[in-house]
Amino acid sequence: MGLRGSLGLNLFSSWVTHAVGLLIGVFLMPYVLHTLGDETYGTWILISSIAGYSGLLYLGFGSTVGRFVATHYARGEWDQLNRVVTVVFSVYLALGMVALALAGLVAWLAPGLHDWGSVPLEEVRLVVLILGLNVAAGLVGSVFGGVLIGVERFELERGLWMGSAVIRLGLTLLFLAKPGGLLTLSLIFLTVTLLENAGSLFFAWRVVPQLSIRPANFSRGTLKEIFSFSIFALIEDISIQLVYATDTVVIGFLLGAKAIVPYYIAQRLCQFLSKPIMQIGQVFMPRAGALQAGDDSARLQALVTRGMGMALLLSAGMLTGAAFFGQAVITTWVGPGYEASYHLLLLLFASHVIAMPTGVLRSVLFGMGHARVPALMYLAQAVANLGLTLLLIGPYGLTGVAIGTVVPVVLIELGALLPYALKVLRLDLRTLLLKSVVPQLLPLLVLAAWSLAVQQSLSTVEGWFRLVLVAGGGGIMLLGTWVLVNRNELPESLQRWRQKPLFAADSAVTEEREPECRGTREADHQGAPEGQPGEPAIHGTLT
Repeated sequence: MGLRGSLGLNLFSSWVTHAVGLLIGVFLMPYVLHTLGDETYGTWILISSIAGYSGLLYLGFGSTVGRFVATHYARGEWDQLNRVVTVVFSVYLALGMVALALAGLVAWLAPGLHDWGSVPLEEVRLVVLILGLNVAAGLVGSVFGGVLIGVERFELERGLWMGSAVIRLGLTLLFLAKPGGLLTLSLIFLTVTLLENAGSLFFAWRVVPQLSIRPANFSRGTLKEIFSFSIFALIEDISIQLVYATDTVVIGFLLGAKAIVPYYIAQRLCQFLSKPIMQIGQVFMPRAGALQAGDDSARLQALVTRGMGMALLLSAGMLTGAAFFGQAVITTWVGPGYEASYHLLLLLFASHVIAMPTGVLRSVLFGMGHARVPALMYLAQAVANLGLTLLLIGPYGLTGVAIGTVVPVVLIELGALLPYALKVLRLDLRTLLLKSVVPQLLPLLVLAAWSLAVQQSLSTVEGWFRLVLVAGGGGIMLLGTWVLVNRNELPESLQRWRQKPLFAADSAVTEEREPECRGTREADHQGAPEGQPGEPAIHGTLT
């Protein structure tokens, strides 16, 4: 029993969805920032970052359910699939109650946790409670999103996400300008979460009609099996919280809520740019599990080299664009006065050029069942990040925080994760360089030349019209050159793309074997969201 999704189609649907999300996020962030003001907006980011730690209540089950569902779905093992989904649903239902209790505790302790400035204490408490309810709803509903990912119906899962983003945009524009801005934002997040989860529930049962959640399906053996695997995903979730959410929390408590804003602008812009690249790992993860189940090492290797190559091409291309035009983007986006964000953007995105390709490796390894060692490596990276941040924030301020993020990425991802992954995949470094790195060099050189020529010929590139034209031209140069370099592979890949019906019962899934992997190219982070750790817990795009 084969998985139905074409990797190319899955990636395309993910990219289209996140292109829409990018446009919405690019518009919403400055709108919310200027509507609330720096201090109130910084307070929202601080509360959201604290709420993001509730994402640890997922216990790593979020990505694990996708991995187990992919394996059982591919084999037509409906009883095992239903036991997995029932166990995770039951655990999340209980943890939802824990989330509500923790939100109540944080709301009670709010006066002693921080000086909330001009934001009324009662509003802060209500926001915390509503976000706690949002976390509980997101926990339970995430099970069904995991089912859609496990069966590779990314176009449905991403479609729901895109619909949620559009609804969030409309509600924000309608209600944010009214008094109680933080309270309004939290209520919008809760409303959208409930709608998105209802959609996930509907589509999961339509796509997998054999799906059944009932007490009789609960199995302690299945719980033990899942937890023994997900514990390492949990370690990775903890690491992600330390790498991302902790930066803003440390800045908020040591430098003040207002100081969060310039750092968050750079961090958020990094997330916007890297989000399409992160989809490679998320799409590849269930396919890697299916290939591992079929003991198809050749296609796994091809999956990795193609995915890492495209991740490197896109991330390095975006860093090139940021180096030449990043300041113009920030000024056009959020206005003048945030010049410090440009240098932070370059530092943070430089680490993404390494983290995005190795993120594909992490996802493939996870899909193959190799979770322990990568998770421990990521934990070491996160601890080093936190230690360097605390060490450097005093003498170097926000730049020290960014450096504390970059250095561990370089040391751990390249020095430890890459050699380990190559050994597991039985892939030599020379082959990886030839297939993943070398084909990207000429397109990147062409893009750099284009960017330099544009910068020297135009007095300014500020303004959305000029920026869109420059970005479009750069994209054409980059991808056009890449197509010429890889033209011998494209026709064969394109011929293997196929359409599929919106709904497909498992009884209609036919046995299929693909001659080779069809991928052309991950997160929140598992659910980082939005490439950001706060978002799985808050279940939406932080604006």
